[in-house]
Amino acid sequence: MPLNIVNKGDGFPRIILTEPTGSSAEVLLYGGQVVSWKNERREELLFMSSRATWKPPKAIRGGIPVCFPQFGNLGSLEQHGFAKNRLWSVDSNPSPLAPTNNQTSVDLILKSTEEDLKTWPRSFELRLRVSLNAGKLTLIPRVRNTDSKAFSFTFALINYLYVSDISEVRVEGLETLDYLDNLMRRERFTEQADAITFDEEVNRVYLGTPTKIAMIDHERKRTFVLRKDGMRDAVVWNPWDKKAKTIPDLGDEDYKTMLCVDSAAIETPIFLKPSEEWKGRQELSTVSSSYCSGQLDPRMVLHGLY
Repeated sequence: MPLNIVNKGDGFPRIILTEPTGSSAEVLLYGGQVVSWKNERREELLFMSSRATWKPPKAIRGGIPVCFPQFGNLGSLEQHGFAKNRLWSVDSNPSPLAPTNNQTSVDLILKSTEEDLKTWPRSFELRLRVSLNAGKLTLIPRVRNTDSKAFSFTFALINYLYVSDISEVRVEGLETLDYLDNLMRRERFTEQADAITFDEEVNRVYLGTPTKIAMIDHERKRTFVLRKDGMRDAVVWNPWDKKAKTIPDLGDEDYKTMLCVDSAAIETPIFLKPSEEWKGRQELSTVSSSYCSGQLDPRMVLHGLY
């Protein structure tokens, strides 16, 4: 199937993925970033900042940015590494991955450049497959060490989810886990609540997380389900009102309709010997639900009964 590459006039070429039920996704070559995912009713499922900067070399706040080879400020590189503001290419010779029925997909690749080697002197190939199915968006990142020496890196897919009202959202599946609180100098705590709810700024790295996490949006009667492999950690973030006002590329009120729950490998960096490859996977899906009305118990989602 030929790729549908379009330019909306903002200077950012993008690949449009569609599938038979009517859902769609848009993937930028800039950053290898998914910037839109709509369901069959054309409802947007990903958050995009009202003040997002659409001008290189700035990163674009929203969608699903790729953090590589560094998460956050845990290293000498710029925040979240450089993959998010580099121009990727369509991978003309992707390694074979098991196909899925009725999916449409694109394979992108980012290779180390002379400029990148000055700040991170390690030769690599970063590949990303983005696949769209009915009700499901799958991202498969892979990193290959093409250097003569071993290296390690941290990695994350930041999932900016579009919610109706952050104060009415619950995140389930992370209870009883240890987390690093980025608001408390990365001090380690254990989650005591039976679900994560939001009435203030939250910025935590949950450790050794399960393969499935549920985000329940009561008002929209929708549950996001995140399934992931190869990325043991999960970041939960919402800046709340005061912090939102300090972020230049985020609208003052944007925090109300955004939730970040990221697939990540942070606590234990990924180590690759020469020619070795790491592969991760995340799958985002939605189910219609209303926890309050009892139509769906998110615990049943988490345990695979939906």
